Amino acid sequence: MYLLKQQKKKPGKQIMTKRDYYEILGVNKGATNDEIKSAYRKLAMQFHPDRNPGNKEAEEKFKECAEAYEVLSDAQKRQRYDQYGHRGVDSTGFHGFDNVNDIFSHFSDIFGGFGGGGSIFDDFFGGGGSRRGRSRGNPGSDLKINLKLTLEEIADGIEKTLKVKKYKHCPTCEGTGAKKGSGYSTCSYCNGTGEIRQATRSIFGQFINVTQCSYCGGEGRIVKEKCQDCSGDGRLKSESTIKVNIPPGVVEGNYIPLRGQGNVGTQGGENGDLLVFIEEADHKYFTRLNDDVIYELEIGFPDAVTGIEVVVPTLKGKAKLKIDAGTQAGSVLRMKDKGIKHLNGYGRGDQLVKIHIITPKKITAKERELLKELAKSENFNPKKPSKDKDDKGFFKNVFS
Repeated sequence: MYLLKQQKKKPGKQIMTKRDYYEILGVNKGATNDEIKSAYRKLAMQFHPDRNPGNKEAEEKFKECAEAYEVLSDAQKRQRYDQYGHRGVDSTGFHGFDNVNDIFSHFSDIFGGFGGGGSIFDDFFGGGGSRRGRSRGNPGSDLKINLKLTLEEIADGIEKTLKVKKYKHCPTCEGTGAKKGSGYSTCSYCNGTGEIRQATRSIFGQFINVTQCSYCGGEGRIVKEKCQDCSGDGRLKSESTIKVNIPPGVVEGNYIPLRGQGNVGTQGGENGDLLVFIEEADHKYFTRLNDDVIYELEIGFPDAVTGIEVVVPTLKGKAKLKIDAGTQAGSVLRMKDKGIKHLNGYGRGDQLVKIHIITPKKITAKERELLKELAKSENFNPKKPSKDKDDKGFFKNVFS
């Protein structure tokens, strides 16, 4: 019950008066529930204890506003108040709030980000002071694993089975950290609030810093007897088997997040994620160029001249490739749709075959004579470019 005004008439006797609830919230008697809620929120923020540290008058007004809102936001209490005034409400057993923390708990939907006694400055500066504004418990950490894939696996995608060592819930205590049959006791460091509040003074006034209690992890309670298997942590490290679908077309450096497959959280916190980072294994035959694969093919000079059909490896086995007569060194032949499927799209890349013509380092005497005879032929004797009087001037310009 809130004393706005006290007058001592005689020793041992006090006369207490209360203001009209509508007047306290600054609304008329026909106000809607949304108008009443909005008016209360503004006043609650104005008189919030964290905004007015040590100010008893502000604290009493904070309680007074809460009492007015409690009555006017309840249809039955409001009807009794409109008919009979304060006595009509008192007859229901409601006498206001004596404890500020009771207000935070009762109207958590009103206070949102700074409920539960958290600093109101968190609401303005993006802090996370409120226990009710955070997820329960401590979240588990993320895990990272590198997965090496061949070009064949990348080309069409694949499902892989991973073995991961991670923290899982202790089966003995089912993740509570408490010995079976053991209860909980209130944390002595935070007195069960799960928060540590520290006041800091500056030239701008006093700020209330609210942090999670490190002793109880923000739970406000600790186990009386710890589980012997996990020493009260609620977790044990073990190996898990996890399946992951690798889509086609991934490249080195891509990663696949597996939500909730990381380490389990403590005290009811969310699980972490497992991040699977892609690595590409070196290939015996191919190098990758985006979604195309490149194959280096060596042929002899006679085959380049006369043409030949060869068998070349592909990502799906082997295939025949025709080399036309007169193919030049450095030519690139394209094998359509023999490459890697496009990531998040239709179709696939090609296989590019780059031609290398091998020149033998050693030949027999007979081979030498044959080549000399061939060299006399116009087809094997490329025409020499005619000399130009300005050749020297050309090279002079190029290299000047």
